[in-house]
Amino acid sequence: MASSPELALKLPNIRRFIAFRILFNARFYYPVFTIIFLDFGLSLEQFAILNAAWAASIVLLEVPSGALADTIGRRNLVVLATVIMIFEMALLCFAPIGKMPIVFYLFLINRILSGAAEAAASGADEALAYDTLKDAGLEKSWGRVLENQMRYQSIAFIIAMTLGALLYDSSRLNQILAFAQIDFAISKETAMRLPLILTLFLGIAAFATAIGLTEPESEQAARRKMSLAETRETLAKAFSKTLSTGKWILNTPAAMTIILAGFLFDHIARMILTLNSEFYRRIDLPEASFGLISAGFGLMGIFMPRLGRWLCENRTKTFNYFALGIATFIGLTGMSWFIPYWGVAPMILIYAAISLTGFLVSDYLNTVTPSESRATALSFKGLAYNLAYGGIGIMYSLLVYNLRHSRTAGELSPENLNASLFKEALGYFPGYFAVAFFLVLLYGVAKRKSIDTSPKVSVD
Repeated sequence: MASSPELALKLPNIRRFIAFRILFNARFYYPVFTIIFLDFGLSLEQFAILNAAWAASIVLLEVPSGALADTIGRRNLVVLATVIMIFEMALLCFAPIGKMPIVFYLFLINRILSGAAEAAASGADEALAYDTLKDAGLEKSWGRVLENQMRYQSIAFIIAMTLGALLYDSSRLNQILAFAQIDFAISKETAMRLPLILTLFLGIAAFATAIGLTEPESEQAARRKMSLAETRETLAKAFSKTLSTGKWILNTPAAMTIILAGFLFDHIARMILTLNSEFYRRIDLPEASFGLISAGFGLMGIFMPRLGRWLCENRTKTFNYFALGIATFIGLTGMSWFIPYWGVAPMILIYAAISLTGFLVSDYLNTVTPSESRATALSFKGLAYNLAYGGIGIMYSLLVYNLRHSRTAGELSPENLNASLFKEALGYFPGYFAVAFFLVLLYGVAKRKSIDTSPKVSVD
């Protein structure tokens, strides 16, 4: 007879959950994310503002979407996320390069739609999958499901990162075509759009996958009991659930500490990963290598889930917090030195930290959260993450703006000025992280007794 983990991985919903996560997240433009914005004609400050707008749209929509997922159906929210993804990618595929201000506005709409898609999917897909296991009596296999999902997603990332960066480098593409004796040349403008077009196709595939998801039987039974009048009051119920779940999180030190620790590592690591292609440029790496580097880091994702499960099962939350904190601080400090070529090595620690954080927080938070509000609580986690990410994006934009205007006019050429500003701004990251790390630690220490005795209770 098959073991529980093997049975869990054979469930259609679980397989589609894993496929959805891969198609929705493994985007071909990620290895050139920063430079694709800059090459379309945007500045560093505009880039940071756009990503803050992305985070703001998630902050505004994250919790309501999670509450709606708990009331009108997790599957419906996941399907909506894929529809929005298709529209947001179509905008970038047809954006005119270098034509301001229309490029900025198109990218702004793209960022808002992207945030809406993230908000719709966040929490809903995970809650649907977890409750599918719970209905089958296999919830203890959640760690193994996460391990497999992260492993397969890492393989997809390797493919997307390698191919995406290669396609973006028109000179390298034309060299390959010439070597293959193909009489065809690809312009820089065309090459810039290729990763975007492939990601659009992933969105279409994600939609086809999401359509096949089904609500767990327990959720279907709960909704069949709703009258027409109750259905019309869904939105009001969603916001009521939002408030009650928020109150539960604030009054549950275990959940609050898990979320605080998670967003601490997540927001600064995500900001670094957002800027990584510009960082690679500043340590003298060629564009075609960006994807190979990201793919190399992606290989870590194959092994990180197993390490995450081992840490979760064999080490305390305090040990894991300090281990991730030390690794992140060393990584940020090493990056701030901008060592040519070898400067990429400290990023290993940043990738490891964000990968392990995702695994540990998911396991810890699902354990302490009642089933009927799981999607809402997970959305609160996403809210905290993106509020912090948006905040650091705004701070970064203001920092670069102030550094730019503190320079003497004509002191450096535009290219050298951008390089100098980027390097100087990144130098502030280690100190910022150290302060934030100890603030979260102080909260955890103050609430330790409550955390040790916190029960998992319903928020209704």
